[in-house]
Amino acid sequence: MKQIKYSYLFLLAAIALGLLSGWSQQQWLIQPAQIVSTLFMNFLRLIAAPIVFLSIFSTLLGMRGLAEMRLIGRKVFGYTLLTTALATLVALGLFLLIDPTRTALKEEVVGHAVAHQGSYASFLVDIVPSNLVKAFLENNVIAIAFVAFLFGIAGLKLSTEHRSSLNQLFSALFKLLLKATQLVIGLMPIGIWAFTTLLVQELQQDHSHVNSLMLYLGVVLAANLLQGFLVIPLLLKWKGISPLKTARGSSRALILAFFSKSSNATLPVTLECAENRLGIRPRIAQFSLPLCTVINMNGCAAFMLTTVLFVAGIHGHVFAPIDYAIWVVLAIVAAIGNAGVPMGCFFLSSAFLIAMDVPLTTMGLILPFYAFLDMVETALNVWSDIGVTALVNKEVAATDELGVVAEG
Repeated sequence: MKQIKYSYLFLLAAIALGLLSGWSQQQWLIQPAQIVSTLFMNFLRLIAAPIVFLSIFSTLLGMRGLAEMRLIGRKVFGYTLLTTALATLVALGLFLLIDPTRTALKEEVVGHAVAHQGSYASFLVDIVPSNLVKAFLENNVIAIAFVAFLFGIAGLKLSTEHRSSLNQLFSALFKLLLKATQLVIGLMPIGIWAFTTLLVQELQQDHSHVNSLMLYLGVVLAANLLQGFLVIPLLLKWKGISPLKTARGSSRALILAFFSKSSNATLPVTLECAENRLGIRPRIAQFSLPLCTVINMNGCAAFMLTTVLFVAGIHGHVFAPIDYAIWVVLAIVAAIGNAGVPMGCFFLSSAFLIAMDVPLTTMGLILPFYAFLDMVETALNVWSDIGVTALVNKEVAATDELGVVAEG
């Protein structure tokens, strides 16, 4: 907790210095901030394609086989899909209702022809790349995700020896990527200073962005709060589980998740709350919670969908109803594949925007606020993990089915 305390102090100091630097309008401060922000944006582009491929591929390879996939689909994975889909639809509904891009679009996009975004036929054709290297060079995230799923499912059909070798290799590469990401995140206060400086400078020059940015942040927070305080409690109530007792029993895990911003770090406390305070069968809790920590990302799905629609809309992209449906699916899939990646939601959102050829400057404006958004999202993710585990525990009653779960 002491380390967490100091990290927040550094972030607050970086934001305070950024506010002063941007307000001063001094070029000897603005220019270094532009250089630092460019370096961070280049890093986002560097890891965009690898992070999508390795997060999905390593997750699939880590499964024990198709039998486990079927088991997950029947219970844990089914509820994960349900809660993640509901979180994404809630975010979409709020986005369409509030429309945070309307001010910026009226002032910046009216009278400006939106670049041709391609037909749906070409979109479907681009899903299957003709050249794997070209897909990575062009940051074709859709094609990369398809290849990751194709190779991952094919890998599950390999012999145990070959699958184990592949798993070790790509898990090691994924961990290498995480370590590289952690090194850069260690320098995050410098990045926060740079982006806050440029944010204040831009807001002083163009006040229209203030309303749009505040509305966007309101959509993300409202989507998380509605999911946590309404959707998940209603699911629990539907299965005859008391939402209030579940929340009280898991309060320690939720508080730790909020301040640590890490579902993985919270897992031991989450397990203790589930087994000792909520009375969930140990075999269910020990199977469901670690799995949910990897694939159940309600807050991440809502953030990615809202962020992609907002940033792309700011830069003139217009979405048809079928586009919204496609992005709902992509947000769900990307959130499930976002396994243990620090700031994974932010990086994956950037990857999607790069694939759409959208400038990442607005992501720099969002970054100073992301630390708080990440706290809320992590708490929601853990709350959803506990909710899914409680629902599965309620359904799984037969002794033979418990044995299958324990062995799986």
